[in-house]
Amino acid sequence: MANQNDRFIDEVTEDLRRDRLFLMMRRYGWIAVLLILALVAGAAWREYASSRDRAAARAFGDAILAAEAEADPAARAAALAAVPAANPRQAGLRDILSGNALVEADDPAGAAQRYDAVATAAGDNPVVRDLAALKAVIAQGRGMNPAERDAVLAQLSAPGAPFEMIALELKAVALSGAGRKEDAVTLIRQIQQKDGLTQAMRQRLAEHLITLGIDPEPQTDSQTAPDSTLAAEVMPPATGG
Repeated sequence: MANQNDRFIDEVTEDLRRDRLFLMMRRYGWIAVLLILALVAGAAWREYASSRDRAAARAFGDAILAAEAEADPAARAAALAAVPAANPRQAGLRDILSGNALVEADDPAGAAQRYDAVATAAGDNPVVRDLAALKAVIAQGRGMNPAERDAVLAQLSAPGAPFEMIALELKAVALSGAGRKEDAVTLIRQIQQKDGLTQAMRQRLAEHLITLGIDPEPQTDSQTAPDSTLAAEVMPPATGG
C-alpha cells in the first residue's frame, strides 16, 4: 500500500512539474524565440557586411589600378584623385598615389598639398602621418620654405620616429645645400654611428661625404665624440634659403 501511495505521489508531482514547464513556456517562450531570431539576424548581418566590404575593397582596388594605367602623370593624378574612397585608409592611399603622380608631372606644390592632406587626416597614426609629411618635404625640395622644412624635419627625426634615419639624412642634405658643410659632416658622422642603418643609406651617406671632399669612412669613437642632442639641434629654424 505504501508503494502505491508513493507511486501516486510521484505521478502527481511529475504532472505538476510538467504543467509548470508548459506555463513557463507560454509565458516566456517568446523571449527565447526573439533571442534566436536576434542571433540569426546578427550572423546574417555580419556576413552581409563582410561581403559588402570585400566588394567595396575590390572595387576600390580595380579603380586604383585603372587610374594607375594612365600613361600621362597629370592625367594619372587626376584619375586617382577621382577614385571614391570608402574609408580614411583608402583615402590616404589614394592621395599618396595621386601625390606621387603629381611629382612625376613636375607639380611639387600640388603633390605637397595631397601629402599634407594625408598627414592631417592620419591623426594619431604616426606611420602614415610621418610618411606623408616626409614625402611632402622630398617633393618640394629646395622650393620649400626653409623654416617650415626645418620644423618638419625636426619632428620627423625625433628619436624613435618611424622615419628618423631618413629625416636625419634629409637634414644633412639641407645643411649641405645651405652651405653649412661642417654641420652637414657632423650630422652625417652621427648618422653613420647609429644602429639600424641600411646598406643603401650607408652608401648614400658615403657618397654625400665624397661630394663634400671628406673621407667617407665612418670615424671611430676616439676620432669623434658626438653629442646625442646635436642631431636634433644641428639645424635650427632657418631664416633664408
